[in-house]
Amino acid sequence: MIADFVAQFARLIASYPEEIRVEIQDGDEVAEIVLYANQADIGKLIGKDGKMIGAIKTVISGCKAKDGVSYRINVEAV
Repeated sequence: MIADFVAQFARLIASYPEEIRVEIQDGDEVAEIVLYANQADIGKLIGKDGKMIGAIKTVISGCKAKDGVSYRINVEAV
């Protein structure tokens, strides 16, 4: 569910939406979401002063209340 949301949101922002890929690496208390994107889209996904990725983190943090798992998100180049 969260991976689908992040992928759909990133595809709306990206210039190369076909290269967006999301993986979740589960841990005990923290699950890491890795968002793979084209090098040209990384700046767009992070945003000025990290505001775009911060907004994504804020939405994702709401999921912690539902399932009790914290999420960390990283953006990496394909």
